[in-house]
Amino acid sequence: MDDKTKSIVAHLTFIGWIIALVTNQTDKGPNTSFYLRQCLGLFLVMTAGYFVGLIGVWIVSLIIYIIGFILWVLSFVSALSNEQKPLPVVGDMFQQWFKGLN
Repeated sequence: MDDKTKSIVAHLTFIGWIIALVTNQTDKGPNTSFYLRQCLGLFLVMTAGYFVGLIGVWIVSLIIYIIGFILWVLSFVSALSNEQKPLPVVGDMFQQWFKGLN
């Protein structure tokens, strides 16, 4: 898989993220590494939204899901255009927090 394809696959569910992670280990791609970090952060935000919903604060959970979906779309469009654009507000934090993920 080429770098752009792996970047796109990383956005397609958590299983796609794992596939992109494994294939990136043998053939490192700068865009793939970038989007692996972005998507991991998004998956964690969405998981947090799920747990917030479990404790009964469904309106906050819904807001987290909507914001997460909008960020996912922005990230996916950037991956499709083969550009490294960090997500607004949280993108640079995700890059810093998960910098060990190559």
